Amino acid sequence: MPTASVQTDVFEPLVRAAAHQRGMPLQRFVFVPQPVMGKSPAELRAYIDGPDAVTGRPFMQEVIDALNKPLTDRETKRIVFDRSTPRLIEPDSEENLHRFFLNNNWTDKLPIILPTEARVDAMLAGTGRSPDEVVGRMRPTSTREAWEYTVEKVAVNAVMAGAKPDYFPVVLALAATQATARASTTSSAAAMAVVNGPVRHEIDMNCGIGALGPYNHANATIGRAYGLLSQNLQGGSVPEITYLGSQGNNYAYNSVTFAENEERSPWEPFHVQHGFKPEDSVVSVFGGCRSTAFNLGLREKYWREHVTNMLRGLNPHNPPTFILDPITARQFIDRGGFDTKEKLIQWVHENATMQAGVYWDYQLIENYVYPRALNGVEPYATLLKAAENESIPIFSIDAIHVVVVGGETNGYWRIMGCNYAKSVSIDEWR
Repeated sequence: MPTASVQTDVFEPLVRAAAHQRGMPLQRFVFVPQPVMGKSPAELRAYIDGPDAVTGRPFMQEVIDALNKPLTDRETKRIVFDRSTPRLIEPDSEENLHRFFLNNNWTDKLPIILPTEARVDAMLAGTGRSPDEVVGRMRPTSTREAWEYTVEKVAVNAVMAGAKPDYFPVVLALAATQATARASTTSSAAAMAVVNGPVRHEIDMNCGIGALGPYNHANATIGRAYGLLSQNLQGGSVPEITYLGSQGNNYAYNSVTFAENEERSPWEPFHVQHGFKPEDSVVSVFGGCRSTAFNLGLREKYWREHVTNMLRGLNPHNPPTFILDPITARQFIDRGGFDTKEKLIQWVHENATMQAGVYWDYQLIENYVYPRALNGVEPYATLLKAAENESIPIFSIDAIHVVVVGGETNGYWRIMGCNYAKSVSIDEWR
């Protein structure tokens, strides 16, 4: 059926690649300028009355031609192409191979460890799973097809990241979440990975001083492996084609990977909150990491106001994960009476509020939450009925989380705006 798919010009490479991937390389597109957000009706009308932003021909004439021109034989046939990839590449010098990997966008633009057969075999020794066992499927956005990957393909990326075979079960568990660390959202989101259980000490992960920084081999390389396997096993992460983050995100280099400081936390570990036993080794992943608020400790008199100010500083579409140094975690108990994480989470839900009119005017809320409210999805449908000046909760209680990490050099802490995705057993991938 002839169609005229209307896109903004900045997405031309993406939509043409997506059409090709779906076997329709000749799909008909018409383009208006970017942006459309924040433009007046008159400015948007000018887009329609003006030229196509790619071809330069009158926009409406392009639409009419796309709808009325008969389809050619090539357009009516779905194109099928080979999706397989070779297991090995041709031998070459080390310098040429590094250049080959770089030019093919298989790296994060930092030097890698070349994944020779011997090195991949050594990585595979870190698990009892078969090399050809399917671990999962992944894609950069919900509109792209998901790519399937095996244990061996995950091992290739673990080698490239510089991970040790002892770390491999953690990397496999991250791959098994099927949650990408290279999401192709224009908001430039990154991922976060939190490790719990005995494996933290078995592989010497850092949960204390500098845990979120570049000071621990396991933290750094496991997080890097998560990013590399995501981009390479989901079909790429190439700006303008499979990655559309407008500004990009430095968190993506190692996906904010760290271990929770269970020993110094006054509360139960994150994985226990999500149904696992304390003796289980588990990795939990979060997506949408793009905003943070930070503070030093909790003041005695106005700590409530300080915390609510931090929460209102986040975009309401990004729920909060409290990342607390143990000093601050104990202050939340001493000054708030929150002897469990659940009590702190309940307080956040009840006190993170804003006027309904302000909430519904946020662009991301209008884009993603407002349609759900109109379709009757709760609690948004009820919140939509609130008067403009009525205070409503910003975040759903089940979207708020707490993790304890840090070395107690001071009571600094932060709130990460992000979405909890999934927790996966590491033990199952040993």
